Amino acid sequence: MADYTMEQRIEELERRKQEALHAGTERSIERQHEKGKLLARERIEYLLDSGSFNELDMLARHRAHEAGLETRPYTDGVITGWGTVDGRQVFVFSQDFTVMGGALGEVFAEKIHKVMDLALSTGSPMIGLNDGAGARIQEGVVSLDSYGGIFHRNVQSSGVIPQISVILGPCAGGAVYSPAMTDFIFMVKEKSHMFITGPDVVKTVTGEEVTLEELGGATSHASKSGVATFVSESEEETLDAVKTLLSFLPSNNLESPPSFEPTDDPERLCPELAEIMPQSPNQPYDMRQIIESILDDGNFMEYFPSWAQSIVCGFGHLDGKVVGVVGNQPLILAGVLDIESSSKAARFVRTCDAFNIPLLTLVDVPGFLPGVDQEYGGIIRHGAKLLYAYCEATVPRIQVITRKAYGGAYVVMDSKSVGSDISFAWPTAELAVMGPQGAVEIIHRREIQSAADPEQRKNELVDDYTERFANPYIAAERGYIDDVINPADTRKKVIAGFAALHKKREELPQRKHGVIPL
Repeated sequence: MADYTMEQRIEELERRKQEALHAGTERSIERQHEKGKLLARERIEYLLDSGSFNELDMLARHRAHEAGLETRPYTDGVITGWGTVDGRQVFVFSQDFTVMGGALGEVFAEKIHKVMDLALSTGSPMIGLNDGAGARIQEGVVSLDSYGGIFHRNVQSSGVIPQISVILGPCAGGAVYSPAMTDFIFMVKEKSHMFITGPDVVKTVTGEEVTLEELGGATSHASKSGVATFVSESEEETLDAVKTLLSFLPSNNLESPPSFEPTDDPERLCPELAEIMPQSPNQPYDMRQIIESILDDGNFMEYFPSWAQSIVCGFGHLDGKVVGVVGNQPLILAGVLDIESSSKAARFVRTCDAFNIPLLTLVDVPGFLPGVDQEYGGIIRHGAKLLYAYCEATVPRIQVITRKAYGGAYVVMDSKSVGSDISFAWPTAELAVMGPQGAVEIIHRREIQSAADPEQRKNELVDDYTERFANPYIAAERGYIDDVINPADTRKKVIAGFAALHKKREELPQRKHGVIPL
């Protein structure tokens, strides 16, 4: 090229860049579209603000000549760079299934390492669009080592920048562990799959017959395994949901989440809250209705909506400012805490705490779920995760007890004693060691047994216990709750509380890290 003119050099550059833009074969591009899937670049264009994408390593190619890889396409099967979403900077990689099946080799991984390092050093969210066949077998152990570099960076970035994984195709073997260590996983129904070992291996090893969709599909991971945080019907809906989620998150742990000019009156009363609560304490109601009534404009982005449904978690706004909401769900198992709901809420609480999102906890909990399966499955250990998460959280925290607050489960649900800043209770609140029925059977067992009519005597004692203890006033006398409020005032009281707490500063003790009961 020594004698080339500048014009010829620029032409050569353009030719190479055009090659990079069309790295996949015609047939592979057709197949991707036939499956109803977008191309790697189309996904980036849809996600980012128009014209904002700046590509890195467009002309990177693999060096694995001896591995028998004959073609050396530019990009090496992954597109990386940065751009903006709603004007805020994000870094992104998008795996390209049309180039070597999106399989990860050394150069592919180096590109991801580079973009992850830039995201962390600039304090910008990292979004991974995953659609690849796992490790590039031809590159052998180099591929495996390269995965380790990604995992290491996931952990370095954890709690510093938001990390979002979008699964838009297959994600198998070691490849699933990077998404698993990120903060949020998005999947598309019937298009994306995640598993450690595929259906064929499962059948060989265990004899179990299972389809790809049953084993690793979005619905399974959203409802059974607790792997997929959010699931949508199409790629476009999924990428829209990523944009919505970003609107609730700060760019990094040193910033506050973005706030908006509120369109909902902070003084608005919620008279409907009193009507939602049933007359009988044993009747269920939908905690989502309570949450949506309190939040600005009723907008609530629910976290893991199909998994561990006895607890509801998610993001919303109060007076234009982001809050994380946790609430027991009386519609499912009466709102008990079990293994899965404790784990789900613990992870949510820690995520909010890492990213400076205040926590609102709505309590209606009859206790922990009893049973041999729960005890053997480690309900003690898993329940302790939620307790640990709340005890560790330094963000502003407000608790509202709507109805039942029994036993250890009440303490775990962000009670005053584990560090809640402000605790409110409705007049329907019942704070006690256990429910009236169980309490009476223990305290008055002999009296009931010796009564002429044991059933009648038991009912009388239950009524008496309910009258004396199933109310918020003893707790209010002791200062365990700060105020008993009219349900209609909940929104304005909580907004005023968070306004008072917004400058809260709490230093954790110096240590390497605590040992959470995993």
